[in-house]
Amino acid sequence: MEHILEAKGCPDDRKLAYTQYLLTIEVGHWWNNMRAILERRGTPITWELFKTKCYTEYFPDSVRFAKEVEFLELTQGNRSVTEYADRFKHLLRFRTVQVNEDWQCRKFENGLRKDVKLMVKGLRIREFPALVEMARDMEKTKGEPEVQQSQRVQPLRVGGPVVSRGGSSSRTTPFSRPTSLGSRGSSSSSQPSVQ
Repeated sequence: MEHILEAKGCPDDRKLAYTQYLLTIEVGHWWNNMRAILERRGTPITWELFKTKCYTEYFPDSVRFAKEVEFLELTQGNRSVTEYADRFKHLLRFRTVQVNEDWQCRKFENGLRKDVKLMVKGLRIREFPALVEMARDMEKTKGEPEVQQSQRVQPLRVGGPVVSRGGSSSRTTPFSRPTSLGSRGSSSSSQPSVQ
């Protein structure tokens, strides 16, 4: 929300009024009740007070701590680099300690899957957007040989049965031969007769 207010050049004394206008119905009801309680106590209603109360209500310390722990333990796992980067950026907002871009890049890099990390780590990229883009490229490049391998046409094998050293065939026939002629004839031979 603060990014929107800054982008619009909203002065500090108007931030609360503008924010109240944008609240959802549920949050609007909560704030109206909270504001009434604060006004009865004689507490001045300010933008800073609103932010504090809103964070306490919707992002209590326990939730923020859990999100920070999730961020610190985050690894790419089975996600694509794009999915990992999105989750990384989402959870980065919940950190309690201010971090610089160098630390952010090292944390992201260390969480990459080993195959991608090995390709990216030696490059020592310390600008986050460039690091994410390079990791995406490396992941894509790494995946191309696998796709090409799976798309190769297997050659047709032509020929008779393969005979092992013991003399028996290791390949089975695609059909079974009839063992008797049944009602077609009275020959006792197991070979069919040509008529």
